[in-house]
Amino acid sequence: MKNYTIENLMDLNETIAKELFLGKTYPWEVLPGIKDFILKLGKSLSADEYDLVGENVWIAKSAKVAPTAYINGPAIIGKEAEVRHCAFIRGNAIVGEGAVVGNSTELKNCVLFNKVQVPHYNYVGDSVLGYKAHMGAGSICSNVKSDKKLVVVKGDQESIETGMKKFGAMLGDNVEVGCGSVLNPGSVIGRNSNIYPLSCVRGCIPEGSIYKKAGDVVEKR
Repeated sequence: MKNYTIENLMDLNETIAKELFLGKTYPWEVLPGIKDFILKLGKSLSADEYDLVGENVWIAKSAKVAPTAYINGPAIIGKEAEVRHCAFIRGNAIVGEGAVVGNSTELKNCVLFNKVQVPHYNYVGDSVLGYKAHMGAGSICSNVKSDKKLVVVKGDQESIETGMKKFGAMLGDNVEVGCGSVLNPGSVIGRNSNIYPLSCVRGCIPEGSIYKKAGDVVEKR
């Protein structure tokens, strides 16, 4: 599973939450600690750069937040980020610099690295999205199995028991997810990979791949 470690998936210089990942091997290990990390980091943010809005919600002065968006704390909205009409941030969310959270998109217990785009009708729960990851309209991170069992990350050669009931998806840097796709619980997508529209993804997808459908994953040329 070495290809799906934090080091091989994400550039930690592209998130304000770098410290959250230090000392951990896999990105999903940060999920239980997001809330406490935001509460700690938020109190250290410069009042010259961030406004404290409501209870435990820090919004960069350079960010654009639509008046119809709802943000529940703890949450941090980074510099130059955009939170659009009717976005719903349920709490425990870090939105990176220059990121876009679009209309009717819902976030919950997640980290969006810088320049991430979830611009139209997306659900991102219990997930980590790497630098410049993009989710097409209507694509979601499903975070609970239908049988409610604990999530297992399944690679080609081995599997990892996470001990978590809620675990969405881990997207490496520059991942493109096509419109209407479902990333099932425990999905891990390697850097620079593309997911075809209307895909139903399970398990781990290697770096630099094109996912066409289950059993049809090809290397980018």
